[in-house]
Amino acid sequence: MPEPAHRLRTSVGTAVRTSIAAPLHAFVERVEAATPPGRDRALDALRGLAILGVVLGHWLVTALVTDSGTLRADSPLGHLPELTPVSCVFQTLAVFFLVGGYVAARGHGAARARGETHGRWTAARMRRLFRPVVPLLAVWTVATVIMLACGVPWQTLHTLGKLVLSPLWFLLVLAALTAATPLVARIHPLWPLAVVVHVDLVRFGFDGPDTLSWLNLPAGWLVPYCLGALVARRGPLPRAAAWALLLGGAAATGLLVAFAGYPGSMVGVPGAPVSNLNPPTLAAVTFGLAQSGAALLLLGPLRRVLRRPAAWAAIALLNLRAMTVFLWHQTAMIAVTVGGLLTAGLLGHGPLTGLHTAPDGYAWVLARLGWLALFVCALVVCGAAFHAYERTTQRPAGRPDVRTEARHA
Repeated sequence: MPEPAHRLRTSVGTAVRTSIAAPLHAFVERVEAATPPGRDRALDALRGLAILGVVLGHWLVTALVTDSGTLRADSPLGHLPELTPVSCVFQTLAVFFLVGGYVAARGHGAARARGETHGRWTAARMRRLFRPVVPLLAVWTVATVIMLACGVPWQTLHTLGKLVLSPLWFLLVLAALTAATPLVARIHPLWPLAVVVHVDLVRFGFDGPDTLSWLNLPAGWLVPYCLGALVARRGPLPRAAAWALLLGGAAATGLLVAFAGYPGSMVGVPGAPVSNLNPPTLAAVTFGLAQSGAALLLLGPLRRVLRRPAAWAAIALLNLRAMTVFLWHQTAMIAVTVGGLLTAGLLGHGPLTGLHTAPDGYAWVLARLGWLALFVCALVVCGAAFHAYERTTQRPAGRPDVRTEARHA
């Protein structure tokens, strides 16, 4: 290559790298400067990892299958039981409640020290939880009316609506526990665990009514929530206790699945007679204790990693958009699925593997992995459109204030 051309190419490459690196470096510096010195970055990392687990789990185990002109939900876990252990990787709800209990107990204590009333503190938390829900409900109300006018079958509407609204149960439970923080923060986790044990004993051991199982909805998630509050109140658990939670919870879960008839999947499987999550069973709770132990053991390593400004900036960015990602990830998957279905119809192509076909083989799994990139792109679009509803402060115009938002991530 001639020397002038080589110099030109080198100069262009350097300019491109500089144009990309400079804004990223500036963002990293802004986030680092905005972060309060006492913020526990590892808790934000646990929350971020839990969000990614839920999103990837839903995207990987949820299939929208075309069936006689309708869309129905299916899961590869129902066709490929050997994939059941994968559900343990992506079912991270206990980590949400563990972090939620810790943060709520600390936050409520700090609010009381400032002289803030419980009602005012609760109202602020509820606004942060439910303000981002408003655009989701508005968009899907309009979409439902349009689909009804276009003659979309009721089964398809039910399938889509259930996927979109199902994450809201988590917010309702978290909101109820948050509002009750002064009451539940001092409850030892063994008490709600005892409730779950007795409910399951009556339900499965003595053929009790299924309605009784709904007592496990608050009790099951109170276990990690109260554990988080306990850590906030008394300080970090000894490593031996965290290891006991991890190993004991894992062993108990394995025994319940192997000998007590509990499902092996830690997520719901369409058509299965019993779900570990709807409502939570004792197996889900013991699995959550194992997850909590692992999360507590990870706090130290995460704190060391997140001393690096670039690593912390990535976690902070995810937490600034946590609610948007959580609420809109199913919509992103549906948008790609429906868009692919319409495109395939216009081109005279049949159902696309991994998107519209039954998840009954490894070809579907490999194809679904390929579709994840489009799901991410659709979620980025949703985030750009609706992230403003998650911001805790409003600016008259221009870009969001990263400095202010990072303090509330």
